Amino acid sequence: MCKGLIGKKLGMTSQFTSEGKYIPVTVVEVGPCIVTQVKTVDTDGYNALQIGFGKKSAKGVTKPVKGHLAKSGHEAFAVLREVPVEDPGAYKPGQAITADVFGVGDKVEIVGITKGRGFSGVMKRHGFRGGKKTHGSHSHRIPGSIGCSAWPGKVIKGKRLPGNYGNDRKTLRNVEVFDIRPDENLILLKGPVPGSREGHITIRKTTYSK
Repeated sequence: MCKGLIGKKLGMTSQFTSEGKYIPVTVVEVGPCIVTQVKTVDTDGYNALQIGFGKKSAKGVTKPVKGHLAKSGHEAFAVLREVPVEDPGAYKPGQAITADVFGVGDKVEIVGITKGRGFSGVMKRHGFRGGKKTHGSHSHRIPGSIGCSAWPGKVIKGKRLPGNYGNDRKTLRNVEVFDIRPDENLILLKGPVPGSREGHITIRKTTYSK
């Protein structure tokens, strides 16, 4: 069975359970994803599917890519990703995979690009508490001393300093599938997921458990 799909985050809403509990959920459009390449242990060293999702103009697609995608009967996809699969022999290029690979209550991993927030200081980026607010303090929001003097005479790699915040690839594990609506190609995930609206994410069955 295919263990993942590509989706598009549509936004957040809320649902009530049968017990009347209020649950925030993220609505994701998943599939149908088209198989563009089948990879096996014999030919590639591992079992996986390359799948495509979303529409894109074929005008900017190179001839090699068009030739690669021609096996699936398409010219262009907005996103191409690889997902693991147990039996690659059960799939062929051009086959569509829909949301029914998941079930309500399944635990999944969400891989997405977080919202970019530009250049940010240490209070926003790392949660520093800041300096004193009164009595002549001149260090309200700056990081202060970073502890490098004559030795080692350099900034230690990984030091928490101001810089670009967000726009990172993040993986969120153990996200519960709250509901599936296959007729609309929608899946409802419990809680928030990384990324902005209309952003593409990868949903795959979790390989990690708390």
